[in-house]
Amino acid sequence: MNALPSHTEIIIVGAGPSGLALAAELRRLGAMPLLLDRQAEGANTSRAAVVHAQTLEVLTPLGATAAVLEEGVKVPIFRIHDRDKVLMEIDFSGLDTPYPFTIMCPQNRTEAILLDRLRALGGEVLRPVEVIAVEAQSSGIDVTVKRDGRSDAIRTNWLVGCDGAHSVVRDAAGVAFEGGAYEESFVLADVRMDWPLSREEVSLFFSPAGLVVVAPLPDERYRIVATIDKAPEHPDIAFLQRILDTRGPASTGSTIQEIVWSSRFHLQHRVTATPRAGRILLCGDAAHVHSPAGGQGMNTGIQDAVSLAQPLLDAVHGGATTALDAWASRRHKIAQNVVAMTDRMTRAATLRSAPARLLRNTALEIAGHIPGIPARLARLLAELDNR
Repeated sequence: MNALPSHTEIIIVGAGPSGLALAAELRRLGAMPLLLDRQAEGANTSRAAVVHAQTLEVLTPLGATAAVLEEGVKVPIFRIHDRDKVLMEIDFSGLDTPYPFTIMCPQNRTEAILLDRLRALGGEVLRPVEVIAVEAQSSGIDVTVKRDGRSDAIRTNWLVGCDGAHSVVRDAAGVAFEGGAYEESFVLADVRMDWPLSREEVSLFFSPAGLVVVAPLPDERYRIVATIDKAPEHPDIAFLQRILDTRGPASTGSTIQEIVWSSRFHLQHRVTATPRAGRILLCGDAAHVHSPAGGQGMNTGIQDAVSLAQPLLDAVHGGATTALDAWASRRHKIAQNVVAMTDRMTRAATLRSAPARLLRNTALEIAGHIPGIPARLARLLAELDNR
């Protein structure tokens, strides 16, 4: 068991995708951050699954992209449906990137790849270590942690919260988490099933009863995401089958054979007032949470983290925080745009009124045939404007 130091330059709290990416990138650049996580083991559920082109680009110098490509399923098309009718097709294959597609790779596999890269660079996650108090001083930050039933104090010069939507670091910094919550629940499930549509597309179905998304996963599995007014804690096959039968393809049915994993969650749309409060920084879900529409969340968090590494080291080595301020301003604006975009997508997908749905469907069909609009949407979803 690794001993905890009494002082370190950088502490990262949370070893999800953002924390792992930041720790590995800092290691690649020559730093030795301390990465802490309160869980005894890493996540073993898939949760976020979409990896977009910009994320593949930023992970390339770290040496993680090849493994993500090998682990995942390459999907070049998103299609928006109203039952059997295709309303719009978004094709990623024409994008100006080495990765003109999305990769469907379960979050636990992405985390395992990032952890492998971190270990290859000499790093590790210290588990289970829970942060229970944070106190900012003029000369640094005092972090109190609990491990094996005892408390220890660590002084650090920089503290990065990658500890999720209920971030202890964010709360300790007193940074406002501005926004609200959706009324609907979201169902998430990985299943094995007979599915009539191509495994080269992510299928989004707009329905009066709500949104359902079906996407291919490795090992011949599929991800189902759906909005539900009141979802059971652990959706079963019958529940999920009803969703597909009433919202998915009408002319050719689907049959779920097995649920590998399922859950429900209540989602919020929030952005911090700032991702930087002095020597405390925030990445990923600690800085922004939003609808899963478009698969933006994990991608934005990883990009937060990788883009933070060099500005943070500039501040560590030279004392100047100009680059860090620029990072905070830019990532805050990106987070605001992502939350606004996913909120619009979610509200459009869950319209209940028949006239509003007709107007939406007509607008999507027209927009899908206007040159440049589908390509622009593909670029937006791939987050290439965030380069």
